Amino acid sequence: MRKLLAATVILGLISTAALAANPMVGGAAMYPKKNIIQNALKSKDHTTLVAAVKAAGLVDTLQSKGPFTVFAPTNEAFAALPAGTVETLLKPENKAQLTKILTCHVIGAKALAKDVMSMVKADGGQHKVKTVGGCELTLKVDGKKVTVTDETGGVANVTIADVIQSNGVIHVVDKVLLPK
Repeated sequence: MRKLLAATVILGLISTAALAANPMVGGAAMYPKKNIIQNALKSKDHTTLVAAVKAAGLVDTLQSKGPFTVFAPTNEAFAALPAGTVETLLKPENKAQLTKILTCHVIGAKALAKDVMSMVKADGGQHKVKTVGGCELTLKVDGKKVTVTDETGGVANVTIADVIQSNGVIHVVDKVLLPK
C-alpha cells in the first residue's frame, strides 16, 4: 500500500511539474493533455478567436488529432483590424473568407519554437511555410524573437511560444495574419 501511495505521489509531482512548464495564456493555465479548442476556450485573451473559429465551423477540425501549429491572434490583434472587420467576417455570408483567414494561421505539423529557429537558420535567415489554408507564411528569428510575415507583408510577433496541446502547439501572436 505504501509503495502504491508513494508511486501515486511521485506521478502527481511529475504531472504537476509537466503542467507547470506550459505557459499561462490569457490568465488561464494551459494543459498539454487538452486539445487546442479546450485550452483556447479558457483564455480571456482569445475570445474573439474562439468566436471566429465557431463561426467558421472549425471547432471539430481543431479538436481532431492533428498535429497542428496555430499562430493564435489575441483579442487586441483582432481589435487592431479596421473598424467593423470582425463583425463583418462573423456574418454567415462571409464564412468562406473567415475560414480562409483562420486557416492561414494553422500549419499541419507541430513546430515548436526551437524547430522554427532551426528551420530559419538552415534556410539562411527566413523559412517559408504553407498553411492548411494554402497561404505562405515567412518565419524569421531575431535573437530569441520569432516573427511571422503574412502574404500581405503584415508582421506578427510571437508573444508567447510553445503552448503545448494534445494535438499540437499554439504560439500566441499580436497580429491577425491575412491572405493575399
